[in-house]
Amino acid sequence: MNKGTYRCFLVSVLVLFSLMFLIGCNAPKDQLAAFNSHFEASDYEAAILFAEKKISKHKDPARDDLLWILQAATAGRCSKDYQKSTEYFDRSEDILKYYDERSNLCDAFGSALVNENVIPYRGQEYDGIMVNTYKALNFMAEGNMDLARIEFNRALDRQRRARENFAKEIAKLKNELDKKQRWEKYDVKANVENPQTQVLLTEKYPSLYEFEAYPDFINPFTTYLAGVFFNLVDDHSKAVDLLKESYGMVQDNPYMAEDLSVTENILDGQGKLENTVWLIFENGLGPIKTEFRLDIPLFIVTRDVRYVGIALPKLDYRNRAYQHLRIETNDKKSYTTAIVSEMDRVIQTEFGKDFEAILARAIVSAASKATAQYFLEQQEDKLASLGAIATAAYSFATNAADVRIWTSLPKEFQVARFPKPTDGKLRISPPCRGPAYY
Repeated sequence: MNKGTYRCFLVSVLVLFSLMFLIGCNAPKDQLAAFNSHFEASDYEAAILFAEKKISKHKDPARDDLLWILQAATAGRCSKDYQKSTEYFDRSEDILKYYDERSNLCDAFGSALVNENVIPYRGQEYDGIMVNTYKALNFMAEGNMDLARIEFNRALDRQRRARENFAKEIAKLKNELDKKQRWEKYDVKANVENPQTQVLLTEKYPSLYEFEAYPDFINPFTTYLAGVFFNLVDDHSKAVDLLKESYGMVQDNPYMAEDLSVTENILDGQGKLENTVWLIFENGLGPIKTEFRLDIPLFIVTRDVRYVGIALPKLDYRNRAYQHLRIETNDKKSYTTAIVSEMDRVIQTEFGKDFEAILARAIVSAASKATAQYFLEQQEDKLASLGAIATAAYSFATNAADVRIWTSLPKEFQVARFPKPTDGKLRISPPCRGPAYY
């Protein structure tokens, strides 16, 4: 056996071993679906138990630990176990920090060799922002305003840093791709920018950019809620800046306009904050990710065009629970909740910015496997032929999109603002339903 044939034999063995070992590295579609079924049925205890079983016991976080800790934390909030929820959110912050302080160089290698599902779930920018926002709400529910202040400041700081972090990630990706261009046998940029690829992408995922984005990584709910909070703790100058920013993004919400007007009057010495109720409605469920396939023209080796299938994620949007809620009081007044923030838009904003990088990494992975298969096919040797077949099988088995996403976030946040009723009671009802009493 000559050196070339021996090398091909080793490649074949390694590929087959990798195939057996990594065949289970696809995204946890079934696990997410099972968790969602518990959560959608309002069986929060079952949802927490399911998520807890997916969390590793190791000192360092395992691949999907962050995802399942976030799921358990929101389920804990929904069951009003604020202490447990906050403990999980604290753990999620530790993991976010853990990944922030570590290089993701190995992640790029792993995604090229297999797919993005072997990369640890590091969280999105909106994940971190919502972690601190929910922790602030937990502390407010427990009456701990000092800790709530800390969390709102952290959430706002995350929003400030998110744009900078994204710019760094894009620069890092471009640098990685430039390095690959110098030693790989295919042109990543040509494949990403190929008009045929873009046409096929538009046909398969027409809604990718058909949305009205919020400003980069700003969640109006976080900004608005922080404004309300700083009003409550008499930091009116900070509150007015936050309320101006959030109202600028959601100008058709009368409650946000009223909050801003009241706060400006307070700063002018012409008013004060009366006893007020803010009712927050977390409506529906945020998007999930599903997989779609795209056959793209892939320029490799001889510059021949070969069509290679890649798997990509797309956002699928879920329904609202109700269009709004109606609130009635014994003071013979009624109010209707209005949208503050659509998490669909928050998530789509970040996903849209990430998608070119996701596409590029999928092409790198597909081209790496196609190039390996091409070289094996050029060897006039039975073992090399077997290696080519094994490589093709491996490519097929590992062609999977990363569909991991924090699925227990709401579809949108709504709010109603009104004077505290004299008897302290509210009647809350969705459209065409009888009221519930609180």
